[in-house]
Amino acid sequence: MNKAPKGRNLAGIIPLTGWGGSFDFPWPDYLQPLREGFLAVERSVYECAYAGCDSIWVVCGDDVAPLVKKRLGDYVMSPRYFEEKNFVKSREYHEKWIPIFYTPMTQKDIDRRDSLGWSALHGALMAFQISDKMSRWVLPTKYYVSFPYGIYDPSVVRDHRNMIRGTESFFLSREGNTVRDNLYLGFTFFPNDWPKFKHHIKNQCSGGSRSIPASERWSSRHFTLDKIFDIDIISVDRKVEVSEYYDLDTWDSLQAYYRSEMKIPRPTRQFMKPYYHRRMIEDEEC
Repeated sequence: MNKAPKGRNLAGIIPLTGWGGSFDFPWPDYLQPLREGFLAVERSVYECAYAGCDSIWVVCGDDVAPLVKKRLGDYVMSPRYFEEKNFVKSREYHEKWIPIFYTPMTQKDIDRRDSLGWSALHGALMAFQISDKMSRWVLPTKYYVSFPYGIYDPSVVRDHRNMIRGTESFFLSREGNTVRDNLYLGFTFFPNDWPKFKHHIKNQCSGGSRSIPASERWSSRHFTLDKIFDIDIISVDRKVEVSEYYDLDTWDSLQAYYRSEMKIPRPTRQFMKPYYHRRMIEDEEC
């Protein structure tokens, strides 16, 4: 397996595919507003940017990709620019743009292992394979996963950027529980952890044999996060506690968030504005 040169390249993963839906709305649950002008999927983008990600990979279906892309754009500006712009001579020199890539689930995985956890692993695989084709200098050395279905203050990771980008694993927790306990909290893993997760899923999956009932085939498509990421051979090196946590699992949990005093800070207009790549088209004279 190819490896990136010395240095850190953190890829943010936002899995949208694999969620069954909780509210029976005509729009996906990750487009649920958390406050005025701020959606659940935007909270994940904000979290990845605060974590210091060099790129963000959104795993979503082709049917919703245009809608998500219209809201998020092709890239966002790093929040560090807004923290440091008043203390530098040349603001443009310190601008850092974080590209956002959109990738669908492969056809062979649909209705077989397209759970939310596999969606995160698929995003990591696409980030590695596509980066490997471009240059070894952009190969991810670590992944940070943010689930839009968990509700907590994304700025909690701001003070732990060095830890997140470092050589140890990092997990957000609530009362000691992490993604290994089926909570939608951010965490990191390394490229060499990916095969371990895949084998862990494969060993637990019922497979597609015709000798078993159709409803019991490919059980991995129903795997929860704890069944995928709770592996003893992968250590939890660093934990950071979040003060408040809600999720989009049930309507009652979302109502509890709306009733609470928790108010997720909304990013500035300059950060939230969707930026798109401009295609330069030159007219050729015949």
